[in-house]
Amino acid sequence: MSRKYFGTDGVRGKVGEFPITPEFAMKLGWAAGRVLSQRGTKKVLIGKDTRISGYLLETALEAGLVAAGVDVRLLGPMPTPAVSYLTRTFRAEAGIVISASHNPYYDNGIKFFSADGTKLPDDVELAIEAAMEQPMVCESSERLGKAMRIDDAAGRYIEFCKSHMPNHLSLSGLKVVLDCAHGATYHIAPNVFRELGAEVQAIGISPNGLNINDHCGATHTELLQQTVVETGADLGIAYDGDGDRVMMVDHTGRVIDGDEIVYIIARNAQKLNKLQGGVVGTLMSNMGLELALAELGIPFARSNVGDRYVVEMLAQKNWRIGGENSGHVLNLDHAGTGDGIIASIQVLTAMLEAKLSLAELAQGMTKLPQVLVNVKFEKGTAPLENLHVKKVIQQVEQELNGQGRVLIRKSGTEPLIRVMVEGRIQDEVQQYAQKIADAVRVAS
Repeated sequence: MSRKYFGTDGVRGKVGEFPITPEFAMKLGWAAGRVLSQRGTKKVLIGKDTRISGYLLETALEAGLVAAGVDVRLLGPMPTPAVSYLTRTFRAEAGIVISASHNPYYDNGIKFFSADGTKLPDDVELAIEAAMEQPMVCESSERLGKAMRIDDAAGRYIEFCKSHMPNHLSLSGLKVVLDCAHGATYHIAPNVFRELGAEVQAIGISPNGLNINDHCGATHTELLQQTVVETGADLGIAYDGDGDRVMMVDHTGRVIDGDEIVYIIARNAQKLNKLQGGVVGTLMSNMGLELALAELGIPFARSNVGDRYVVEMLAQKNWRIGGENSGHVLNLDHAGTGDGIIASIQVLTAMLEAKLSLAELAQGMTKLPQVLVNVKFEKGTAPLENLHVKKVIQQVEQELNGQGRVLIRKSGTEPLIRVMVEGRIQDEVQQYAQKIADAVRVAS
C-alpha cells in the first residue's frame, strides 16, 4: 500500500509548511501513541538534533503521545543511531528522532524506530497512517501518559560507542580532527575519541540552532580537510547533523568516502574471519568498490538508494556489512542502523591492527570518475518522463559503450533529480552528466 505521510525516511519537509507543523506533529504523536499503546511498555523515547525547530516539534509530539496514554522519555540532542540504541536498552515500544539529517536548519523531519532499534515495520507505519485519519480524542486524566527527561543518555551512548573498539587497542598517539557539523554528535564524539586515547581537535561543536550542516560536516568537508593538513593531524572525521553519516580525511587532506570506508571495514572483517557473506552497496556505489571487493573474492550486491534498502538486502542475504557512498555505513554485528561514530571506530581499529595509515588502507580501492549533478524540479512536473530527456540519456549510454553507468533518480528527501554518470575518463563523465542535467533542467 502507498503511504500518505511516511517517505523512505519518515516525514520530512520545510518547517512551518505541511507536514512539518506543530498541528501535524501533535496529531502524528497521538496517532503513533494510539497504535503503540496497544502493546508492551507504552513507552516512547524522543531524541532530536540541534535545529531550533526541534523544540517546537518535540513539545508537539510529546503532547500527542501523552494524550494517547503513552509515557515519553526525552533524550535531548542525540544522534539518530543513539536513539536506536537507547530504544532497545530502555525496552521502549518505539524511538522518535526529530531531524532532517544533512539538510539545512530550516528543514526538519520525524522518523521512528521500532522496539528493536530498526525502522518501523510496514504494518505499523500503515496503522499509524490509518489512525491519522481518525479524530483526535484525549484519554481520560487517569490514563494520560507522563513525560520525563533521561539525564544520562549521552553517557550511556558514549560507553556503547567505546565498547566497539577492542580492549587491547588504544588511540594513544593519534591526532584526530573531528567535525561534528554543529549537530547531534557535538557533545558525544569528542568524548568518545578522547576517552579512547586520541588527541582530539574538534570543530563544528557550537550549535546555535541555525548553523547545523552549514559549510561543515560530512556534506561539506573543506574546513576539515584544511584543518587536518594545517595541524598535521593523522586523520579527520566528519559527521552529518544527526550522526548517521560519516566521511573521513587522510593526513594529506584527501576525502575517504562511504564506499572506501565500507571497503576498509569489509577487508578487515575478512582478515579476521568475521566477514559473513558479502557486501551490499547501492545503485550509487562506485564501480571501483565492486572491482576492489571482487579482487578479494568478496561478493557484492546493489540495493536501491537509501539505508533502509541496504538493511533490507543485508537481511535477505544474511550478510552483515553494507553502505552508501554518502557515508551511511552499516555493520550489523555492531549496530542495527547506520552509525557514523561506530563506523569510524571500525576504520581506526583496522588502522591499528594493520599498522597502516588511513591513506595506506584506502589504496586497495581505486574509484572510477563519478559525477553527480543535482537538478531542482517543480512540483507537478515529471522531467524523467520527458521524451527529450530519455533520448539524451540513451545517447550518453551508447557513447559510454559499457565502460560506465548512468543513474537518474528522484531524491527521497528533497525536490531534486540526481544525475549520476560514471566512466573511465573524468572530463567525458563531467560532460555527459552536464548534458543530461541540462536536459532535465529544461524539462522541469
